[in-house]
Amino acid sequence: MSEIAAAQLAEYAQIEAALADPAVHEDQAKARTLGRRYAELGRVVSAYRDWEQAVSDLEAARELAAEDPDFAAEVPALEEAAAAAEEHLHDVLAPRDPDDARDVILEVKAGEGGEESALFAGDLVRMYTRYAEAKGWAVAVLGSTDSDLGGYKDITLAIRARGNVAPEDGVWAHLKFEGGVHRVQRVPVTESQGRIHTSAAGVLVLPEAEESDEEIQLDPNELRIDVYRSSGPGGQSVNTTDSAVRITHLPTGIVVSMQNEKSQLQNKEAAMRVLRARLRDAKKAEEEAAASAARRSQVRTVDRSERIRTYNFPENRIADHRTGFKAYNLDAVLGGELHAVIQSCIDMERAERLAEASGQ
Repeated sequence: MSEIAAAQLAEYAQIEAALADPAVHEDQAKARTLGRRYAELGRVVSAYRDWEQAVSDLEAARELAAEDPDFAAEVPALEEAAAAAEEHLHDVLAPRDPDDARDVILEVKAGEGGEESALFAGDLVRMYTRYAEAKGWAVAVLGSTDSDLGGYKDITLAIRARGNVAPEDGVWAHLKFEGGVHRVQRVPVTESQGRIHTSAAGVLVLPEAEESDEEIQLDPNELRIDVYRSSGPGGQSVNTTDSAVRITHLPTGIVVSMQNEKSQLQNKEAAMRVLRARLRDAKKAEEEAAASAARRSQVRTVDRSERIRTYNFPENRIADHRTGFKAYNLDAVLGGELHAVIQSCIDMERAERLAEASGQ
């Protein structure tokens, strides 16, 4: 057994013992962090036990093969099973994005194209919402600015898994690939000549930071919090109280505004969630810039300026420019059937990480 596997099995046992202690659950943030790591290590433990059993079965068959032809006949199949189990164990032990099990903050912003871009932003929001629902995730709108025709100038969503999940089932593990520029080609509802237009919307995806994250400790003295009245389309007031909240992080200049909730406290809580995620993302970006060889695939997937995908309505075509994936079921994809598109990105990242781990 490799040293990596031994260390992770030992960590799994330690966390299992900690989670059995009622005192640990008095700190919900700590318990959630431990639970997430426990689920992450669970797949390693399962893969190791499967490999251990496969090797044991093979050794037993080899010992008995000389005396019993039936056991000798089983050896080739058991050899294949042991090899497959070993390969799977190496796979789960390969380095992966440490944020994969995290929930996400997802922002969609209309780009060039005016109302058509805002309508497309609305299409993307529905696509992600339906995909999340199919995965059993919870979706909450933290803030939004509606357009006149029913789309979104911008919208911020919080997408969360229900309970602790293994990294491969995490929200970030799937939606991190969505960050970038999404291009749409279709005849806009505002087009009277029937001409096809090209417009775009931007998507920003951040792994959600938790209050227990040591790297993100907000000093109240570094925050400027302003309150004001919420406004709707055209700037008209939609609230008679100062419920909208704007938080400025003075050291970085990052500003987050929220006004969707009627309660000032709820808007503040939503703004703080987004602020923590943005600060954590900025810190990660600094670390990646200082070590450019580290986590290369993640840097690539969250490149804000990259045009990652095209949605062509006349041809009912969806194309991902990073993986080469192409399909002619755009209507189904916009209905939430994103699995095949995202799986192509997961496969790309997995291949890159395995190559990196093997030193290629």
